[in-house]
Amino acid sequence: MSASPVIETEGLTKFYGRSRGIIDVSLRVERGEIFGFLGPNGAGKTTTIRLLLDLIRPTRGHARVLGLDPQRNGVEVRRRIGYLPGELALYPDLTGRQIVEYAAHLRGDVSQKEVARLADRLEVDLSRPIRTLSHGNRQKIGILLALMHRPELLILDEPTTGLDPLMQQVLYDLLEEVRAEGRTVFFSSHVLPEVERLCDRVGILREGRLIAVESVSGLKQKALRRIELYFDRPVEPEMFRNLPGVVEVRASGAVLHVALQGNVDPLLKAAAQHTVLNIVTYEPNLEEMFLALYREGGNHVP
Repeated sequence: MSASPVIETEGLTKFYGRSRGIIDVSLRVERGEIFGFLGPNGAGKTTTIRLLLDLIRPTRGHARVLGLDPQRNGVEVRRRIGYLPGELALYPDLTGRQIVEYAAHLRGDVSQKEVARLADRLEVDLSRPIRTLSHGNRQKIGILLALMHRPELLILDEPTTGLDPLMQQVLYDLLEEVRAEGRTVFFSSHVLPEVERLCDRVGILREGRLIAVESVSGLKQKALRRIELYFDRPVEPEMFRNLPGVVEVRASGAVLHVALQGNVDPLLKAAAQHTVLNIVTYEPNLEEMFLALYREGGNHVP
């Protein structure tokens, strides 16, 4: 990855009067990755995005986007970004095509072939007035507006809101194409399966603080893996209790139930001293890791 990050924040903090927005958020998003920004509603995801776009100003700390200071170079930063806000507002009496043409005129760097390609992929009818469209179809126009100028960086706030499952898959395909072209995606979400499916790395917010930044695979490795070992006869659980990474051991007849964090090799070597009939593993998913971090309060930021 490039040594120069696409997004870099240091100690980024925002208070709304006495109310908390975000506190001391420091992260790097590298070129060519899909970075998922996770947290429940109210965690501070949208506040962070608005600070990156200079739509609001920080209480303290700073950010750089595409190597630029958003406060000093806001117009240039926004020119190179595609942005989908969490609360999309479109002129209700204009058609989708009129809104797209208006935005394209302001940008001046939009290919009509690209607009047509995206409209076809998203199955959006640009001839209808916005006020006649469902929430999902309005969202599709917002996605088209964010993508149509082929930006270096896409910043998307809860992009799948209102989309049906088939259209969510279309969006996933489009984002993977953006990554394959070496461009970057930063998107906030509270939908963990889509983040697990798409993202190279994730940042997790808890009450305005960044509690973890890591690859999805790295987070899974830190999560508890549950393993069932089926022996030909009962074994003594104490033999396994002090193995590296073993958190919990419970015997049920000839079945040993183990909760393990990290490398499974020591457990397998110990089990191989007996006759093993079967092994069943239950791999952790991102949702389990997310919930574990929230219970612990988190302490995983590199």
